Amino acid sequence: MTDIVIDEIVVPRTLEPRPVADRDADPGPDDRADHADRVAAYVEAIALENAVQAAVLGFGDLDFSPAEQLPQWHDPFTPRRLFVVRAEGRIVGQATYETLSDPAVTTCWLWVAVDPEHRRRGLGTALLDHVEAVARAAGRTDVISFVASGQGVASGQDATSGSDATSGSWPAEGPGPATAPADRLEASTGHGWVPRASSEVRFALSRGYALGQVERISRLPLPVDEEALAAIRSEALAAAGNEYRVHTWSGPTPRRWQSDVAAMATALSTDAPMGDVPEPEDVWTVERLVEAERRRATSGRASLTAAAEHVPTGRLVACSDLAVPDDASRPVMQQMTLVRREHRGHRLGWLVKVANLDRLAVEKPGRPAVLTFNAEENRPMLAVNEAVGFVPIGVEGVWHRLL
Repeated sequence: MTDIVIDEIVVPRTLEPRPVADRDADPGPDDRADHADRVAAYVEAIALENAVQAAVLGFGDLDFSPAEQLPQWHDPFTPRRLFVVRAEGRIVGQATYETLSDPAVTTCWLWVAVDPEHRRRGLGTALLDHVEAVARAAGRTDVISFVASGQGVASGQDATSGSDATSGSWPAEGPGPATAPADRLEASTGHGWVPRASSEVRFALSRGYALGQVERISRLPLPVDEEALAAIRSEALAAAGNEYRVHTWSGPTPRRWQSDVAAMATALSTDAPMGDVPEPEDVWTVERLVEAERRRATSGRASLTAAAEHVPTGRLVACSDLAVPDDASRPVMQQMTLVRREHRGHRLGWLVKVANLDRLAVEKPGRPAVLTFNAEENRPMLAVNEAVGFVPIGVEGVWHRLL
């Protein structure tokens, strides 16, 4: 492929046959055709993204369908752009650009995916060049990229023996040769690694990106062992005592808790361990929370939330929420889990996670598993997950570069 043409996809606001703006009108055939083309291109690009990620990890549990992703593409607080490359009329490469709406922010998030059959033709390089140029034009100089990597836990590439939670190794669940230390690229945090020989790692390094952190991808098979859960619940309740009270809800946040949840969402952007990666503060207001929950309600995933109230102050100080797909055959995604700094040490993370799992079993039974991401250096949160029964299934490298 000598001439690489990069097109920007105008992401539709709906996947329905008629655009939302034209519901009360009678669009002509050209308008309907344009919308249909945009829907088809968007759906094809998301399918490529999911296929590439599944090929790297060895499983497709992390797939988010086009409908589930669509609300995020129209979030006014985190503007996104989507670019693709085609070969013989088919999308074979895609890149995304995302930033915050605040013009003072210098950070952006980029991601590139190329069909394995079309690699080593310069497509990935061209796409990354393009979105980096978009970032520069917008005044963004800090680039972050979250890139999944397989470690053989699911794909059979690795079979390390023993368990070392601080180095990111664990007992593998499939056959395969062990990855020698020399073949591992350690995160700058000293916690976790990615395989040096993998194509995504080689590409990131060749482009000047540094591995700032490794996040562990973990899976909790459902239903949870009730005996183990009961022990964790009892210990968490004893540690929390009478000073904390648990609240749970489905769907939008109750009005009385909106300001507390918005404050915790803001805190998550700076309180969560980020290693050497300079994540900016992402401010959430009540208005933004309400808008995000309105859009989330159209995604085909229900939201279940558990939170802990500090009784003396009447404020929420811990929160955990789950995104539950309507399709019961697909896994649940763990979203935000946060305990405010001044309230840590009371097992509140355990408390809200167990409460949400209890709610999930009652309201949305039959799902196969819950998936979650945690920084390898975040031992308190990993301890919560391990106690509940989460097991590692892969990793995600957090890469950073200054433009």
